Amino acid sequence: MTLGGLADLGRADLAALTEDALVSLTNRGLYKRAAKEVAGGSGPTIASDGDVVRGTFPDGVVCLLPPGGLQAAECSCGAAGACRHVVAVVLAYQASSSSSSSSDSPDPIQPWSPGDFSDSDLEALLGKRAFTVAKRRLAAGYLACVHIATDEDPVPWVELPNCSVRFLVPRDLAYARSDARDDREAIALAVWAWRAWAERADQLGDRHFAVGGSDTESAPETTPAADPLWSAVDLAADIFLTGVANLGAGFTPRLARVQRDLAAAGLRWPLLAAEALADQLTAHAERGARHRPELVADLLAELVARSRAAGSPLGQPRSRVLGTEEAAEVALRRLRLTALGCRVRAVGDDRRVLVFLADPAAGVVLTLESRYPGPVTGPELATRRLTGTTVGALAGGNVITETAHRRADRRLRLTVNRVARTTVSPSNGAWDHLPAALLFRDLDALTAERDRLPPRLIRPRVEAEDVRVIEIAEVTDLGYHPGGQHLTATVRAPAGGTATLIAEYRPEVPAALDALAEALGRQPRYLSATVRRGRGGLLLTPIAVVAADRVIVPDLAPGDGTEDLTAASPTTSDPLTEALQTALALLAEIAHRGAHHLPPTFPTRLEAVARALHTAGLTRGADDLRTLIRTLAPAPGQAAFDAWADAAIRLITTAECR
Repeated sequence: MTLGGLADLGRADLAALTEDALVSLTNRGLYKRAAKEVAGGSGPTIASDGDVVRGTFPDGVVCLLPPGGLQAAECSCGAAGACRHVVAVVLAYQASSSSSSSSDSPDPIQPWSPGDFSDSDLEALLGKRAFTVAKRRLAAGYLACVHIATDEDPVPWVELPNCSVRFLVPRDLAYARSDARDDREAIALAVWAWRAWAERADQLGDRHFAVGGSDTESAPETTPAADPLWSAVDLAADIFLTGVANLGAGFTPRLARVQRDLAAAGLRWPLLAAEALADQLTAHAERGARHRPELVADLLAELVARSRAAGSPLGQPRSRVLGTEEAAEVALRRLRLTALGCRVRAVGDDRRVLVFLADPAAGVVLTLESRYPGPVTGPELATRRLTGTTVGALAGGNVITETAHRRADRRLRLTVNRVARTTVSPSNGAWDHLPAALLFRDLDALTAERDRLPPRLIRPRVEAEDVRVIEIAEVTDLGYHPGGQHLTATVRAPAGGTATLIAEYRPEVPAALDALAEALGRQPRYLSATVRRGRGGLLLTPIAVVAADRVIVPDLAPGDGTEDLTAASPTTSDPLTEALQTALALLAEIAHRGAHHLPPTFPTRLEAVARALHTAGLTRGADDLRTLIRTLAPAPGQAAFDAWADAAIRLITTAECR
């Protein structure tokens, strides 16, 4: 190769481009073809024209790489956008630069911060118009989460409500990359987020925080009558006092009005809670099997918790508690997704399928939802169509799509057109490429991550927020509990820590437990699961298992569930768990019956549960129940609801942190 002064050129941006960065900027196919050409000796001859790298190919194609990112490249092949010639020139330059360097090893990359980019740098990259639009978004305020570079992921990145931005090359803004199709505004927002984080890193850590705007620690000045959130809490109080069992038809239009007002105010998370509450009330009115008094109580407590947290000067930003301005969609670039299985749920007589898709570049799990009419089972759903393929193929495959739109709650919408496509290929379960934010080899580290989270009642209502992948070293104590109709096991990770796996029988997926037990008995490598705290440790609700180079999705497994499962060893009772469950069930019963319709013996039952909580060491919870007892007589009102909410929020959060 002709070096042409290459050793003096010093294109640090090209030298810093890793394989992952090149794939992110182009695609995997172009990278593989270019790498094969360069390795086979048919790559370009590299020379320099000033600060421009020129590659000349054997067939006469000439490709120029000036500073300013790969989008500034000029290639005589005529291809639109980055082509394989551009990637080949980068790879050939790296090989030539390495061979011509007199140093045995390259200089180490010094620490740097994306917040060091100035506003003039941003305006030069984005253009005046896009920069002005981004400034308006900064003035309105937004949420962000900063992820610093690590040994496992050396690229710093920022998570925004609808997309993520990665800074692929140190100190070169031209290589900032967002997964949003129109990324100019997102890049500026990511830089400003990094600056805001750098000023308060010791306070913020790795959690989401508000950037710009007036989204500080206080709620806006509104009167109760004009505040949709206050109206939602007032409705929750009336449901508590009247009781779900005694609600009349007049509550339906009132609840619909509350939902409409929440939507108009952009309060996304309270709106989703209100929608779930409306579904529960409808299910009760229709005598539907999906109605659960415990869920109704949870939703009432959530509305109160979000209202209180939003008005507090401490804790999470108000926009993160309420989900303000979270409804917009963002069109994404070409995505490479790894399916982590799916979950099937009965919704009345119909079925809801939720497919979980890991986005390795963004470090998040996205969801794709579809509903199918009729009481079909999981095996039948595996053959139903979804985005041009079958549910079974999608739930256990690798997905490449150019048609994705992402919402702030991480739901995907895939459009269908003749130009952009979605393709699905089989997966052998090689999930080792997933980032450390999703793949855990140390369950103690996962426990620590869960401990840093705010309470579930005020976290964003993101369906896959708790989905993680665990590498499995060993599965022990696998067994079935006939009385509770659930399967349990103990999972140990290679780097330490254990978790308890619990899978319950559901009639819509009759063979799920059989398939799960078989997969766990075949030396599984990975497990995707919903993770939560409970019973003094981590609890895993499985989604998919990788065993024998296959992705096994239990909810879609064929069969009728008649296989004999090994019985589990008897478990000892846990007084603390029993006391919490009994207390929560009693609080749910109050909301179901209605505080105005409780029998005279109810305070005695509450006092017995309060004593059990006190004996178990939960004295604050016991005090909350006794306060509730005092407010229930002689005529319960707002004070009784406030006391009930205090007890419910405390005990729900305590159960979550067990």
